[in-house]
Amino acid sequence: MKLHDLKPTPGSTRNRKRVGRGPGSGTGKTAGSGHNGQNARSGGKVRIGFEGGQTRLFKRLRKVGFNNPHRIEYSTVNVEALNRYEEGTVITPQLLLKDRLIRKLLSGVKILGNGTLEKKVTVQAHKFTASAEEKIKAVGGNIEVI
Repeated sequence: MKLHDLKPTPGSTRNRKRVGRGPGSGTGKTAGSGHNGQNARSGGKVRIGFEGGQTRLFKRLRKVGFNNPHRIEYSTVNVEALNRYEEGTVITPQLLLKDRLIRKLLSGVKILGNGTLEKKVTVQAHKFTASAEEKIKAVGGNIEVI
């Protein structure tokens, strides 16, 4: 089979409707626009969302919420998730990203205090909760704020 042998499946394609091409075509004279009125005129369509002068739907609906353009959002990791690393490992945001403990860096990484930590590790992150800080130091680990 070659490219010039390819044909569409029978019945899958149709010729386009050619409007305004005489009475024999079935769409002659008014070409599907009806008689008179705004939509029969050239350029006589209304813009998207126009409702004849009635207040538009999107303006009638209530507006909800507020998106703060200056919001700082951190990727979070619990202390218990750090148990997967060997003792003495330096845990960086790039390492967490590589091991898929976080999906994106966002504005930084924040370590939360859920669970327990059993290994002595050095953690580099942008923020730590007080409980996470306690748990890392209790095991003999180090904290480095980036």
